Amino acid sequence: MTNPLLSAWDTPFDLPPFAAITDEDFEPAFAAALTEARANLAEIAENPEAPSFANTIEALERADATLNRVLGVFYNVAGADSTPKREELQRAFSPKLAAYAAEISMNAKLFERVEALWLARDDLALSDEQARVLMLTRRGFVRAGALLQGADRDRYKEVQERLAVLGTEFMQNLLADERDWHMEIAGEDLEGLPDFVLDAARAAGAEKGADGPVVTLSRSLITPFLQFSPRRDLRQKAYEAYSARGANGGDTDNRAIATEILSLRETRAGLLGYDSFAQFKLETEMAGHPDRVRDLLMEVWEPAKAAALKDAATMTEMLHADGHNGDLEPWDWHFYAERRRQQEHDLDEAELKPYLQLDRMIEAAFSVANRLFGLEFAPLDVALYHEDARAWEVTRDGQHLAVFVGDYFARGSKRSGAWCSAMRSQQKLEGDIRPIVVNVCNFAKAEAGKPALLSWDDARTLFHEFGHALHQMLSNVTYDSISGTSVARDFVELPSQLYEHWLEVPEVLGEFATHADTGQPMPKPMLDRLLAAATHDMGFQTVEFVASALVDLAFHEGAAPSDPMQAQAEVLEAIGMPRAIRMRHATPHFAHVFAGDGYSSGYYSYMWSEVMDADAFEAFLEAGDPFHAETAQLLEKHILSAGGSVEAEDLYRAFRGRLPGVEALLKGRGLAAE
Repeated sequence: MTNPLLSAWDTPFDLPPFAAITDEDFEPAFAAALTEARANLAEIAENPEAPSFANTIEALERADATLNRVLGVFYNVAGADSTPKREELQRAFSPKLAAYAAEISMNAKLFERVEALWLARDDLALSDEQARVLMLTRRGFVRAGALLQGADRDRYKEVQERLAVLGTEFMQNLLADERDWHMEIAGEDLEGLPDFVLDAARAAGAEKGADGPVVTLSRSLITPFLQFSPRRDLRQKAYEAYSARGANGGDTDNRAIATEILSLRETRAGLLGYDSFAQFKLETEMAGHPDRVRDLLMEVWEPAKAAALKDAATMTEMLHADGHNGDLEPWDWHFYAERRRQQEHDLDEAELKPYLQLDRMIEAAFSVANRLFGLEFAPLDVALYHEDARAWEVTRDGQHLAVFVGDYFARGSKRSGAWCSAMRSQQKLEGDIRPIVVNVCNFAKAEAGKPALLSWDDARTLFHEFGHALHQMLSNVTYDSISGTSVARDFVELPSQLYEHWLEVPEVLGEFATHADTGQPMPKPMLDRLLAAATHDMGFQTVEFVASALVDLAFHEGAAPSDPMQAQAEVLEAIGMPRAIRMRHATPHFAHVFAGDGYSSGYYSYMWSEVMDADAFEAFLEAGDPFHAETAQLLEKHILSAGGSVEAEDLYRAFRGRLPGVEALLKGRGLAAE
């Protein structure tokens, strides 16, 4: 029988034929694709012709096309709709892929051809984009161990394979802890919970097979529970379960895994000649050096901590007024922060949320993209990997640009968080290949027949991930390796965080924030209060983020800690972490850092990008229109369409004419000095 992953896809827009794919297809397809890729690499390395850009660099771009096709389907499905079989396959694939990557970087004949082109680059008449791809290819080989010899080469290969295994285990342990915990609530446990929280809890109970409503560790459910439940004991139980993910002992405990990962990263950096993993990792980022990262984080830390401590003092008074003696605890913060928002801004989440319907917020994201970039979105009736996922064709002036897939609801089979990925990236080497882009979120699902409602934070997340999607959809480069979001890690969050700003444009909310029952637009006084409260609790939000980023940086700046939990505690003590706030991501569930190398020594990237996104949106405001056409054209030309074809710093200068300072960030977060 023909494997559907390997055969031609006679489907609309070459979408994967999900209806025909089973879990049993992945392993043989992976094996065949990996064999093909190895054969292609051998052919390049053994080519008797002199190396040229076409027969070496472009051939490398094509070498693993089938493998990328298979993995593009597998990893999207495995992350969004895991099964025991898919988890087993992830564990099997990870070391094999690490070994394959090492085979490429340590293939002496292959690197010899790349190096020959690099040394002759001035005589090759390359385009700017080709010169960039050559530089990145050569740099990638060197940073992946191409210059290592003998025992060092063997050790590097072992380290990479082991890191791949550990990253997969870390993520699967976290998923297991999130999937296995829930708290049933009934009777007086339901006191104070708005209807939208109860609806989400009932839907979660149905998904878990429980007899009634439950609280799960999905952020879109546990956060509103913490905001509204007056039951301090239940808030503590739920919060501690959320905080303990990955640290519950037994087979799913991630603490030993984190320790080993940090040690292996130190070894990897040492083998490559770096003093620390942070120096290795940041060498290719905009920041360039750990000291620049620390300077940024500490410049934000002090005003954020001051704001958080001021807020904590106010909420401690509220706690005592409720008859609770003692200190404000982490499980109290959301509850009293929500009460403060009601008192100071006359803004009630239960009153606000019916105006933030999921479908209307999707429409809002699409509308903004239409006004800025002329994009149109038409629903597609196609088979996808899960019944909750849906797809749209993206066009401009009648021309097909992309397929966009949205998978928005939390479920036990989906890993936590929100992300954007591409089943296929844009490129022109093999023709006009258009991307298939996926946004995955974890919003609470409503009961059958009721619209899904978002919190303000959820709505921001939707816009954030759609900003990443635009970076993929508007990409306009020749080579897959520099397409879309293939940019410096501390630049990749610029398009996503910038797009969040349009959610706060009054005319966008005025049109799309309509009541789920009445269909009426959000009243102007409520809209004004909502926007006035944009920086509410920003001290807390900034502190929990910066603390996580500083711990990540400390883990990788010097010798790997023998006890990461102790090292984490020492960093938090040194910076004076407020006792009622915990890190956004404690070590055992810090998936950004430990589920792969993506954000390791790089969690700061969100804030680095925020410095730019605050300044970038100012460009529209300076032009007098958040939809200013010429500024949008510059944004697309120099940021969204360029991918990694130019250094990130140069791309930003081309758009804005200069690099920004931190002032716009502090102003946007309401943390600037009076």
